Amino acid sequence: MTDTATQPEADTPATLDTSDVDKYVGERVVFAEMWDPATSTEIRRWVQSLDYANPLHFDEEFARASKFGGIVAPQSFTVAMDYGHGCHPSCIGNVPGTHLIFAGEEWWFYGDHIKPGDHLRQERFFAGYTVKDTPFAGPTMFADGDTYHYKEDGTLFAKERATSIRYLREEAKKRAVYDKDKKAVKEWTAEEIEAVNKERLAWIMSNREGKSPKFSEVQVGDKLTRRVIGPHTKVSFALEYRGHRQNIWGTWRWNPPEGYVDPAKKDAGFSEDMTYDFEAQKYDPRQKDGLFHGPSSGHINSVKSEKIGMGGAYGYGASMNAWHLDSVAFWAGMDGYIWHSKTQFRSPAREGDVTYVDGEVVEKIEKSEYGDGVPVVVVETRMTTQDGETILKGTAEVQLPL
Repeated sequence: MTDTATQPEADTPATLDTSDVDKYVGERVVFAEMWDPATSTEIRRWVQSLDYANPLHFDEEFARASKFGGIVAPQSFTVAMDYGHGCHPSCIGNVPGTHLIFAGEEWWFYGDHIKPGDHLRQERFFAGYTVKDTPFAGPTMFADGDTYHYKEDGTLFAKERATSIRYLREEAKKRAVYDKDKKAVKEWTAEEIEAVNKERLAWIMSNREGKSPKFSEVQVGDKLTRRVIGPHTKVSFALEYRGHRQNIWGTWRWNPPEGYVDPAKKDAGFSEDMTYDFEAQKYDPRQKDGLFHGPSSGHINSVKSEKIGMGGAYGYGASMNAWHLDSVAFWAGMDGYIWHSKTQFRSPAREGDVTYVDGEVVEKIEKSEYGDGVPVVVVETRMTTQDGETILKGTAEVQLPL
């Protein structure tokens, strides 16, 4: 007879404790706002950080000669007018032993553009969550947060639904899906870099003048010119991070109603070296700037990224969504407008990789639900690495001139 006392104990199934999250479902959360309106310099910094070389957004002479009469922000810049890269209202409540990565974004726009001097106000709500089992980390929370962006006159400018993934750090480390030993950082030859740069320039020149294809002439099956971004490095990730206005010292403040404790300031369950120190930041702003301290520091700190199961430096979901929006908008030109967009992140952009952005027209809708029933085309995008791995799938419904 076997002595069961001498047998190894079976692994205890990993579980998520979501009890603290439940009380926030449907509640308004994250009371934070930017101090200042947008400037043309911040718009320029944004497109530079995302390598979006559309002269409408950085070239003063070109922009003044355009229909807009000056610098105007790309629609992707809306997320930079907000606190938390758009994902913060989806990360509410304490889930012990976890970390967070961005899983996708859905945007609705309402016909306007951001110009220097505009100041958006936000209302944010925690919409809810589901728990699913994933190969990456076992039991995983998929949480949704909604942000409504209003202009100062109260006009609704845009709405975002952000989806985040909250997962157990130790379980992700054990499963090692992104283990650095499985995939070394690619070293690019001079010839390969030359080919990447040539393709990048070809995309820039494909519609530098901002001409819009006509709805009547666009056909289902039309392909967008392929865009290439990268190779990604820790430096490029840091530049992307600094493109967000929130990440500049002193640009925002907490503004919860009197007597209200904002759940966004509470411990989310992240590891101690991946959280903000709100007291220390009063004297040392690095303590809450995210790049040196906080949940985003793992993006460029390989030691920290390994502790959260990511295996090395990796990029931002907000950047990938912006690449999607910008690529479609560049093709659509100055008279184009994206009314609705949805992206699903399959994997982050990783150090050493390049990202290829491909797009295709998959549908034409003569009378849409947007605006006054404007005609739109539906564009599907797909982002892949040099190895053919899909890291993002997206759609955009974009208005074109007749």
